[in-house]
Amino acid sequence: MAILLETKNLTKMYGNKLALNDVSLKIESGKIIGLLGPNGSGKTTLIKLVNKLLSPTSGTILVNGEELSVKSRELISYLPDNNFLNSYMTVNQIVNYFSDFFMDFRKELAYEMLAKLDIDLSMKLKHLSKGNKEKVSLILIMSRNAKLYILDEPIAAVDPATRDYIISTIINNYNQEAAVLICTHLILDIESILDEVIFLNKGEVVLHKTVESIREEEGKSVDELFREVFRW
Repeated sequence: MAILLETKNLTKMYGNKLALNDVSLKIESGKIIGLLGPNGSGKTTLIKLVNKLLSPTSGTILVNGEELSVKSRELISYLPDNNFLNSYMTVNQIVNYFSDFFMDFRKELAYEMLAKLDIDLSMKLKHLSKGNKEKVSLILIMSRNAKLYILDEPIAAVDPATRDYIISTIINNYNQEAAVLICTHLILDIESILDEVIFLNKGEVVLHKTVESIREEEGKSVDELFREVFRW
């Protein structure tokens, strides 16, 4: 398995505030990893650094063995936690936009998944339900043939049926040469698909283990261990 993402002594300061402190981790291909932690733990900062939306105060980020750059950034498919699509564009216009913008976009796959949902391609995004907007966003992200998929709160604020669809779409549309990093606070909903978890607290990695080892060594589910580690 290849190491798709590696951070070495990654630190980020906002003025005098320490957001990430000396974070070193490795993410391998073929894995679905949960990035978990309470609010303010540094999850969003880490994701933004990896997506080159922020610059680190110190430390190194490697994507597929190369330092983070415009070229290596192209290997990442990123779903932010807020709506990033132009609501006045039709679904078809958005698909064509992604196809023009991303060389690795699998247009036929996107149309296939949209057809299964009976989503009208001529409809503007602003007229879709919240659940269908979330589904369209995820379809676009997962239709890229990326090396690393980063999903920030992909199942937040949607109904259970939409959550199930999103989870199945994640499982069925990445290959073993890629990895998926999911940032979420809804651990129970995604625990069954996770291979590994990373616990962040106050800007530091406090745990990075396989889900299997947590169950065997701790005798707990990920959700139970999370509640124990972050007990107030």
